[in-house]
Amino acid sequence: MAEGESRTPLRATDAFRSRNFRLYQGARLIVILGAEAQSVAVAWQVYQITHSAMKLGLTGLALFLPGILCMLAAGHAADRYDRRRIILCCYGLQAICTAGLLWLSLSRWALAGGRVWPIYTVLIGIGIGRAFSGPATSALLPSLVPKDHFVNAVTWGATVYQIANMSGPAVGGILFTLPFTGALRGAPVVYVFTLLMLCGYLVLIGMIRAVPIERKPTAFNLRTMLAGLEYVWRTKLLLGSISLDLFAVMLGGATALLPIFATEILHAGPRGLGMLRAMPSVGALFVSLLLVVRPIRRRAGATMLMCVGIFGAATILFGLSRNIWLSLAALFVVGASDMVSVVVRSSMLQLATPPEMRGRVSAVNWLFVGASNEFGEFESGVTASWWGAVPAVVVGGIGSLVVTVSTALLFPRLRRADKLTAEALMEAERELATAEPVD
Repeated sequence: MAEGESRTPLRATDAFRSRNFRLYQGARLIVILGAEAQSVAVAWQVYQITHSAMKLGLTGLALFLPGILCMLAAGHAADRYDRRRIILCCYGLQAICTAGLLWLSLSRWALAGGRVWPIYTVLIGIGIGRAFSGPATSALLPSLVPKDHFVNAVTWGATVYQIANMSGPAVGGILFTLPFTGALRGAPVVYVFTLLMLCGYLVLIGMIRAVPIERKPTAFNLRTMLAGLEYVWRTKLLLGSISLDLFAVMLGGATALLPIFATEILHAGPRGLGMLRAMPSVGALFVSLLLVVRPIRRRAGATMLMCVGIFGAATILFGLSRNIWLSLAALFVVGASDMVSVVVRSSMLQLATPPEMRGRVSAVNWLFVGASNEFGEFESGVTASWWGAVPAVVVGGIGSLVVTVSTALLFPRLRRADKLTAEALMEAERELATAEPVD
C-alpha cells in the first residue's frame, strides 16, 4: 500500500492528491511532448534523405531491438534497485542521445550522401534507455498513490500521455517548418526542444520521494530474470490482454507510414503529418477524460475486445481514405478505441501482480508494447515496400480484426473479466496458489 489507504468517497481527481503523483505526471507530460516532437523530426528527416519506406520502418526497429536484448535484465533491475534512480540514469542517456541527433543534423558530413546509419545508431541508444526505464516507471506508479486510487491514477496517466502525444507531433511539425535561417532550420530546432524537455524531466523526477518497498534479495540468474515471463504465462488473464495488444496493434499500426500518406497520398506536407500523428491522441484523450468521469465498472474484458475490433475497422478506413478529413476522423477513432485497451490492460497488469514482481512483469509488458509499436513500424515498412502503403495498412487492419476474434475464443477468461478491482482479479492470482513461488 502506498501513502495509506483512502476511506473517503472516490472522486475523479483523487490521484492528484499525492504530491509525488503530481510531480511524476508533470515530468511525463513534458518528456513525452519532447519525445513525440522528436519522432516527427526523425521520421521526416529519414524520409527526406532516403525516400524509402523500408528505411523509414527501420527507425522503429532500431528503437525496438534493445528492448528484446535488455528485457530480462531491465525487469530484474527494476525489482532489485531503486526505480527512481534507474529512471534518472536512463533519461540522462536519452538526453545524451538527443544531443547526438542534434550534432548529426548540424554536421555537414555526418549524413552526407544519403547516410542514415548514424541516426539508427543514436536511436539504438535511445532504445536502450527506454528498455530499462520502461519497467521501472511502470512499477513505480503503485508506490505514488494509495491502492484505492490506483485505477484513477492509471486513467489520469493515460490522459496525460495522450495530451502530450496529441500535442507533441503538432509541435514537432510546427517547429520543423518554422522559418528559421541557418543551421537551426528543420530538425535541429526540434532536437533542441526535446533536449530542454528531457532536462526538465530529470529535475522533476529528482524531486519525487516515493514510498520505499520491501525488496527480497534475489540472485542475478536466468531463473529470476525469467520469473516475470513465467508469471504472465501462467496468469491467462494477463497473457490474453497483453497478447491482444501485441498482435492487434502490431498489425494495425500505421504510424510509421504516415510520412508517406502525408506526402504522396493526402498531399498534406509536414504540418499535415503533424496533424495525422496527433489525431489518434486526440481520440485517446477524449476517451481517457470520459473514463475519468465514468470509469469502466463492469464487463471490462468484453469492452476491451469490442474496442480492439473497432480499432481494426478504423485502420482499414484510414488506409482506404483519400480525403484528409476522413483520414483524420479514422485516426481519431483508432486512438479512442485503443485507449480503452490501454486502461484495462494497465490496470489488470498492476492489480494482478505482487509488488515484488512488478518490475519483471512490467518488463514483459514493455516488450510486448514495444513489439506492437516499434516492431510494428518495421513490419509496416516492410509490407509497404512489398505491396505499397495503402495495401499494407488495409491488410494490417484486417489482421487486427482476426486477432480480436481469435483472442476472444482462445482466452474466455479475458472475455468474461468484469470489474477492474484487485478482488475481481483474484481468480488470476489463485492460479498461482498451487505453484512453486518464484523469487
